[in-house]
Amino acid sequence: MSNRFADGLDAAVQKAFTRPAPKSAGAQMRYLVKQMKGTQTVAQMLRVSQRTVERYVKDQIKKPRADLAARLEREVKKRWQPQIRAKARAKAASTGGIVIDTRARMGYTAPIGSTDQDRIRHLTVALPPQYAARLFDAQEAGASDDELQEIAAEGLKEVYFQDGGRRAGSLEEVRFTDVEHIEFDL
Repeated sequence: MSNRFADGLDAAVQKAFTRPAPKSAGAQMRYLVKQMKGTQTVAQMLRVSQRTVERYVKDQIKKPRADLAARLEREVKKRWQPQIRAKARAKAASTGGIVIDTRARMGYTAPIGSTDQDRIRHLTVALPPQYAARLFDAQEAGASDDELQEIAAEGLKEVYFQDGGRRAGSLEEVRFTDVEHIEFDL
């Protein structure tokens, strides 16, 4: 699960889609061919022959292998409804914010005398728009899952642990590790 955070962000944005993405292999292949303006580029992207792509387009082949079906679905969803995707991201980054639902081990670095022991916590926290913007910008820039996790940890530190500056002002760092579950919602 190396891309849990990036996949979670993508899934949150996909909830904003107004129409379902194509389901059949032929429809998915036709969509990709139209988007990428040719069968050769689709074939290279999916690591199959150009003839195979053409056969899917003509519905001569209907059932792809499991690995090809997964790549096909991932590539279609990555390109599906780009304007809707952009609007959802912009809204989250400007006014809506993002909700993070996670079950993970969390602890923090604090002054001596406080209990900073890591423990498993299940949190559902609404992060403000600036954290949504930072998460989406980092994802667009190709940030690793660790970098996205750090941004989420900063957001949890500010909103959950420090309650917007009303408590735990001396808190230095939040450790956000051993993620069992992560889900985002806009």
